[in-house]
Amino acid sequence: MGKFMETYGYDMILGSIAAFYVFMIPYTKVEESFNVQAMHDILYHRHHIENYDHLEFPGVVPRTFIGSLLVSGLASPLVYVMTLLQLPKIYSLFAVRLALGCIILFTLRFFRAQIRDKFGRQVEAFFVIFVSIQFHMLFYCTRPLPNIMALGFVNMAYGYWFRGSFYAALNCLIFATVIFRCDILLLLGPLGLELLLIKSISFWKAFRYCVGAALFSIGLTVLVDSFIWRKPLWPEFEVFWFNSVLNRSSEWGTHSFHWYFSSALPRSLLAAYPLFALGVLVERRLLFYVLPVFSFVLLYSKLPHKELRFIISSIPVFNLSAAVAASRIYNNRKKNIWNLFFIAMIGLLIISLGGTITTFMASHENYPGGIALRELHKRGYVTNSTDEVWVHIDTFSAMNGVSRFCENGFPWRYSKEEDIPLDEYRHRNFTYLLNENRDIRGFKCLFTVNGFSHLQLQTGFPQVSLVKEPKVHILGSITNMYVSGENWQECSGVGE
Repeated sequence: MGKFMETYGYDMILGSIAAFYVFMIPYTKVEESFNVQAMHDILYHRHHIENYDHLEFPGVVPRTFIGSLLVSGLASPLVYVMTLLQLPKIYSLFAVRLALGCIILFTLRFFRAQIRDKFGRQVEAFFVIFVSIQFHMLFYCTRPLPNIMALGFVNMAYGYWFRGSFYAALNCLIFATVIFRCDILLLLGPLGLELLLIKSISFWKAFRYCVGAALFSIGLTVLVDSFIWRKPLWPEFEVFWFNSVLNRSSEWGTHSFHWYFSSALPRSLLAAYPLFALGVLVERRLLFYVLPVFSFVLLYSKLPHKELRFIISSIPVFNLSAAVAASRIYNNRKKNIWNLFFIAMIGLLIISLGGTITTFMASHENYPGGIALRELHKRGYVTNSTDEVWVHIDTFSAMNGVSRFCENGFPWRYSKEEDIPLDEYRHRNFTYLLNENRDIRGFKCLFTVNGFSHLQLQTGFPQVSLVKEPKVHILGSITNMYVSGENWQECSGVGE
């Protein structure tokens, strides 16, 4: 047992926290919608591509199916058993998210092994502590974003880089760039340039390896995605053209140049943020590893549209630098000046844990669409009825928690038709509506789901409270006998 815990103890800690997030917050956001729907379709429609969601709702830019195929393949045995047991499809969402988490944590384990070999077990232990008390890495590692698909290969690249297998590291980054996230090029460039400048690689050998990896990756994604999208396609090139050449990503909002350093990284790294700079000062070897990753964030800061998930690939290296600093502080904690650093570090860790708990609570209340559909399934069907129950899901609900995995079988039917005028709903055959609007002619409000609005400071303990407000209203057709006859406690709040 002792040997098992020594070998897999850290994996169990990180995996348990990630699984906790999955079970407590199972629903997904619009950013994850393509891969979520793709995994659902691969598992349930299989080779019947004509039924796939992306043909009806292609999104702003196309995405690759390669990551979804990989995760779905890993989860498929468990999903098959769930199907035989006739479990609701929401359990399959648990399965694919846990499968993705296993992949990402496996790649992080590979990186951790190189940290242990190069910096020692104590640094590895502090690395695990930082990852555990930070919310975003373990929360995001199970979320089917293209950034997280790329993160798996970036973690592998970090591991090969630390091990001295530089060409393998470059190949991993090229694969991630060509197939999952073109912006990983901003990491590939500084890393490749550094390796060339210090003569760790030769230009022509690197050129041959990189061209070969790029051609293989392009061929793979064009072959797979052209078949599933039913047209010649290299998805990530279209993303690159849309975001970088046309600069259309700014239509989704912009932030100032310093936002990653003044907001995103402090929120994601927490205690590790001040410590990662100290790590570079106390351990000279770290500059070689931190500089390309810091350059990646700096270059990304030039793009006006910014989100934390865009730079999540930088967090493992910054955590390593912080872990080196924490290890040095711990080893010297009995010395005068270092003792003050040690006390400050303990305080930062406690504050970080509090921040993570607060962020978790806010995220738990941030998927009102998924919660609304779950509650409707519980309340909105008479078991002895054979009539179809039609539910319309508006855009806000679909963007905030509803996916194909949330749907039930007969008699439930669902529509995500967009841009329906409010007066038009009463002329349709919808039994229920999930809608931002409370008052729609021909329907009565049955109940409301509240969601996270903002944080509010208060006196006493805790000093921070969550403020919630109505987000999604569930309305029922007044012509439906069950809706009109049931006591719904009209528009009482769920999640108050």
